[in-house]
Amino acid sequence: MMRRTVPAFALLLTAAVAAPTVAQSVDIREWPVPWEDSRPRDPYVDGNGQVWFVGQRGNYVAVLNPESGDFRRYELSERALPHNLIVDDDGIVWYAGNGNAHIGRLDPATGEVEEIRMPDEAARDPHTLTFDGNGDIWFTVQGGNFVGKLDTDSHDVRVIAVPSRRSRPYGIIVDDSGRPWLNLFGTNKLATVDPQTFQLREIPLAREGARTRRIDMTSDGAVWYVDYAEGFLGRFDPATEQVKEWAMPSGAESRPYAMAVDARDRIWIVESGVQPNRFVGFDPATETFFGTTDVPSGGGTVRHMMYHQPSNTIWFGADTGTIGRIVVP
Repeated sequence: MMRRTVPAFALLLTAAVAAPTVAQSVDIREWPVPWEDSRPRDPYVDGNGQVWFVGQRGNYVAVLNPESGDFRRYELSERALPHNLIVDDDGIVWYAGNGNAHIGRLDPATGEVEEIRMPDEAARDPHTLTFDGNGDIWFTVQGGNFVGKLDTDSHDVRVIAVPSRRSRPYGIIVDDSGRPWLNLFGTNKLATVDPQTFQLREIPLAREGARTRRIDMTSDGAVWYVDYAEGFLGRFDPATEQVKEWAMPSGAESRPYAMAVDARDRIWIVESGVQPNRFVGFDPATETFFGTTDVPSGGGTVRHMMYHQPSNTIWFGADTGTIGRIVVP
């Protein structure tokens, strides 16, 4: 059972100062995407090791074969402006139609695309998708101010309005119990939804200026987030409702954005406020940052990434027109 929210002053007492950095770089490789100015982003590795991604400005879904370097492109409808995608165990690609209010289903075997419309016209911009343990999809709707669930068998969609106005639901992750956790980027809050009752709960952070943008989870059930506005990495413990935070190495201007958790429960973050963008690792066991490495292309802005456990790699898309891979040390 979830406990009540701890008052903001109690949360503030757990905040921590920056941990020292460790000089150790990581191996980064980037593949230039052949379609210029299309904003390739949000890669996802399928069961065959192929890397799928969207071209947000190019209205396409594409796939990279990392072994050959070949790309293949699938066209989407006008104004789809795909923002994010995920791939299920059957190889079906699901993407967020951020520009025209749908979640798309692409069958790569046939090239057929099905558009699943939102049940409320106010849910105009599906943003980020993630699977639950049953293969259904939870998703955020940033401008529309919703979180939603798509049943991947029936294609039924349910959306839940967020009480805080202009809260900008953004990143999302689902825990082992099927409960989604999300950032409310327009506020200083996280949120969670009961998957049985669809009751949404907002969780305020102590700092009024906090604006969390991406979210992930370690194997102990702790929720990790990056504060894009003020430059912190944070940990929320659902069992105790305590928050602990660490200032990013580049300080208040670091603009931490994309994040991922590896198999050793280490947190990987991109500091997008510095140019070139900078990858930074964080080890919760020692509370130290490590592995600071610049993106070779500069990155522009690295917005989202995924950890692929079979290959022990992290994949990202960059505004500089590349799909990139980090080999996790």
